Amino acid sequence: MYKDNEGHKAGEQLFSNLFLADFWDDSDYAIEDYQSESPTDNLIHQIEKELGYKLPFSYIQLMKHRNGGMPKNTNFLTKESTSWAEDHIAISGIMGIGREKSYSLCGGLGSPFMIEEWGYPDIGVVICDCPSAGHDVVMLDYRACGKDGEPAVIHVDQEDDYKITFLADNFEAFIKGLVNDEQYDTSEEDKEEALEIVANGKFSSLLDEVCSGVTEVEQVEQKIRSKCTRIAEEKGHFSFHADELSYVMYDVQFWLYTKSNPDTNRDHYLAIYPNLIAFGDEFSQGGYAPSFVTDWLDQRIKEGRIVTDHGMIRFTDSYALEVVKTLQEG
Repeated sequence: MYKDNEGHKAGEQLFSNLFLADFWDDSDYAIEDYQSESPTDNLIHQIEKELGYKLPFSYIQLMKHRNGGMPKNTNFLTKESTSWAEDHIAISGIMGIGREKSYSLCGGLGSPFMIEEWGYPDIGVVICDCPSAGHDVVMLDYRACGKDGEPAVIHVDQEDDYKITFLADNFEAFIKGLVNDEQYDTSEEDKEEALEIVANGKFSSLLDEVCSGVTEVEQVEQKIRSKCTRIAEEKGHFSFHADELSYVMYDVQFWLYTKSNPDTNRDHYLAIYPNLIAFGDEFSQGGYAPSFVTDWLDQRIKEGRIVTDHGMIRFTDSYALEVVKTLQEG
């Protein structure tokens, strides 16, 4: 029978039945992407060996109740700001013990993948994913306790050079400290702020410059603001990701810049990109995830819509006309 070495008594219940009865979200997505069958003692030992760390008793006990899933309460208070918020972080789900589900410890998007492919520090185990789609995670931190001890729980922020923020002394405290979205719901205020930015915010000097040479589109500034208003309305905030409207704005920015600067190669464009909108003047998102931009660029090259000519990159003439038409429609 599985035994822990953390001083817990045999049969000790860290989470009450009342607590567990209202802990998990029963959505189809949670079941499909996170939840596996209850782990056997043999599977636990195998996963621990694969990870190189002994898993906390409190985590194993929770996974034996439900092996991976999405909790109803997904926010945790912090004493310092992160890329997510000034006073808290959010998680999407808790990884289960296993390999078969994408979001299980050793699954396709599990802890080894996040450490080896995404560059997260090799100091423990990625235990929770976050709404940023990989750009921040929650980890078990074994630096102070050793690989067989009781790890602390930390937040690691890829968007801030893998900044580490302490969350809790142990996994039990982390789980019991999760609170509901309603406690931090500023969605209406965020949306109003975003709409004000896209409607009236001052363009960056670079965006102003590339817009000034446009003759193909009347009132190009207002057309850009119109596109971004749709994004802010739909998302509740002003940001570009991997959705259709964001790809329209990646296209628009690229067309505007390369129209004025035809001698642009890939590295040059990625270097100037933040100065257009991402870190613009008032008309700004205040940050961005570089991988979304590189993914868009790679996709357009794969589609043949961006071509390379003597090392320089540009839209094909036919696709440039499509972008202009889309922008004219506002």
